[in-house]
Amino acid sequence: MAMPRATLDAWTAHEAARFAVYVHFPYCLSKCPYCDFASTAAKQVPEARYAKAVLAELDARLPDVASREVQAIFFGGGTPSLWAPVYVEAVLAGLSERLPLAPGCEVTLEANPGAADATRFSGYRAAGVNRLSMGVQSFDALTLTKLGRGHDGSMAVKAFHTAREAGFDNVSMDFIYGVQGQTVDQVRRDAEAAAALGSEHLSAYALTLDAESLAEEVPLAKQLSRGEVTLPPDDVVVQMQRVVRDVYRQAGLHRYEVSNYARAGFHSRHNSAYWTGGDWLALGVGASGSLGSTRYANVRSAEKYLALVESNQLPEKGREALSDVERFEERVAMGLRLASGVDLEAVCEAFGQSYAARKAFVEALVSEGLAVHDGGRLRLTDEGLDVHSAIAARLM
Repeated sequence: MAMPRATLDAWTAHEAARFAVYVHFPYCLSKCPYCDFASTAAKQVPEARYAKAVLAELDARLPDVASREVQAIFFGGGTPSLWAPVYVEAVLAGLSERLPLAPGCEVTLEANPGAADATRFSGYRAAGVNRLSMGVQSFDALTLTKLGRGHDGSMAVKAFHTAREAGFDNVSMDFIYGVQGQTVDQVRRDAEAAAALGSEHLSAYALTLDAESLAEEVPLAKQLSRGEVTLPPDDVVVQMQRVVRDVYRQAGLHRYEVSNYARAGFHSRHNSAYWTGGDWLALGVGASGSLGSTRYANVRSAEKYLALVESNQLPEKGREALSDVERFEERVAMGLRLASGVDLEAVCEAFGQSYAARKAFVEALVSEGLAVHDGGRLRLTDEGLDVHSAIAARLM
């Protein structure tokens, strides 16, 4: 059941002590050229073995989370819709046996809109998944080809309707803009087509390829570094973002975060744990978790992960304790991504930082129309959200 709109601000703005669980499924049919997530192309997926390993890792991590109530569960990837519903159900059952789930717990599964995956949607709904997130990326054939996607626009539309037929009344779709050769008009057509379907939640991300992408051997990042491809200039990317924002707003989708839009009551509860300073337990290959001031990341090799878990070892490649300064910077950067903003004075006080030293800059933001003060919170305007990173950096 969807949360009423009145509780959206309470969730995203005032209640930071959220707890979510992320389960990473690393297997794909093929590796997208822009992807830097922990994923691997596999003809044979060890579905049962992987489900057993995820639950074994959960058992090993239970002392860290005691009996905390879970508000949201997210199956990400990779391509989780390659995991047969019976194994998704087994993981959900294992989670509910070990940790209390909040009433109406949001359970999201990322799905490839390809026809083979759509046939599984009813199985996921029966397994307990109540929110589907489809990686559409674009309806445009040329853009999809450049992104290395195996579906086309008509398959994505069909997958959306199949999700509805399977009983999903909470469907999200992800899109990418700023792709090489992409035009503002193409982005507008994508946004209009997405809004016309009537999805409850839409995400739109600018294609980003950085040094980390290059380090992770992302093919498109390498092409970019060699000058073989070029991305649209920054001013055009900003124009694309504004077109998306305006189309979605006209369709009744509220921009509640820099890149995320939702109908009333349908914001992502799972992602809100990240943005509001909550905790999340992460399980699976390459998954990164956050518990209090501790961050940990699992190994990115599927075979190494399975070997470690099956030998009763934590599959971590590393962990660190964040300082108060690092937690402050993270809290400000994440909080300002939200349309509801952040109580900057309270965050400064909580982490031993000076609000007075930042007050003049805050007042300048307000006077220039980049931010507003709203009930003690600092909220970025649409213009401020366009330059969120630069503003957050100045406040750190």
